[in-house]
Amino acid sequence: MTQWLTSLTTDTPQEGFELAITLARKGVGYTQTSAEVREKLRPDYAENADSLTLASQVIAIHFQTVAAANNYWK
Repeated sequence: MTQWLTSLTTDTPQEGFELAITLARKGVGYTQTSAEVREKLRPDYAENADSLTLASQVIAIHFQTVAAANNYWK
């Protein structure tokens, strides 16, 4: 497995939010390793408000972690 996450430290909150999105996307990739299956499932959640809200919640949780790791950019 290739190491891609070397630090949670970011220079700005914007970079931290982008890292949170990456963490969420990587989590999906690790959970469902088949890109073909992910593509097949995408239409099921892409227009589902509940699924999109839950995806946003996962990103928010990751952002909380990144923000704490960066001392809230103080």
